[in-house]
Amino acid sequence: MDAGARLKIGISACFMHADPARALFTGKTLQYVEQSIAHWVMSTGALAVMVPSPTGATQRGDVTLDHFAQWLDALVLHGGADVSPLSYGEQPLQEKWAGDKVRDEYEIALVAAFERRGKPVFGVCRGLQLMNVAYGGTLYQDIATQVPDSLVHRDAKVYDQNFHTIDIQPGSRLAALYPDAGRVTVNSIHHQAIKQLAPGFRVEAVSNEDGLVEAIRCADGSRPYLAAVQWHPEFHLPESRTLDDSALLNDFLEAAAAARGRTA
Repeated sequence: MDAGARLKIGISACFMHADPARALFTGKTLQYVEQSIAHWVMSTGALAVMVPSPTGATQRGDVTLDHFAQWLDALVLHGGADVSPLSYGEQPLQEKWAGDKVRDEYEIALVAAFERRGKPVFGVCRGLQLMNVAYGGTLYQDIATQVPDSLVHRDAKVYDQNFHTIDIQPGSRLAALYPDAGRVTVNSIHHQAIKQLAPGFRVEAVSNEDGLVEAIRCADGSRPYLAAVQWHPEFHLPESRTLDDSALLNDFLEAAAAARGRTA
């Protein structure tokens, strides 16, 4: 397929902020994407493009996030650092949960730029939390601290081999994508979660054992496709016992193709 015909999917950047004590790239800010999320996006032939933040201490030129939103067909918000409690009007309960407000502000602006252009946005893990905050929701800063009797949603010892089951909500778009699935298994690599759902969104899946939100979608028809999941679909392997995420990816890419057709 010619490159011009392929979908161009933006992936928001992770930040490694300048650290004078770091031996490599001393004092430099790094922006990067995790390999597996790029490979997941490219698995059906779409082109993955990291969207760097155009602002910062070394900013040059006149490029804005709106230029990326105009050029790209859709956006993926991927995992990484905690969302800062300051971004939803709270103070950190502990310093280690202070999060990355710089990245929050960049990604909130990025989501807004894609919405203005009517382009789809899909969130993964932190991406779900960021999307919820961007539209007025709040988070549990730490599940184990704030949700008594909750599951272990993050286990550093096993990382992406930590699994649990979720219930897909009947009548949701997610249920339509998986008509033969009610309760499915997903990976779990997060210690924060949705506390108050953003207005205009609906819950599409919950952890069946403790009720925590695992998938959301915007139900406001005036907005473009906005959906997110708490698990990492890019970590799922075809031969694993976890949910087959091909339908989820294909649905997002179909929305991206439709958006391209409307703006062509």
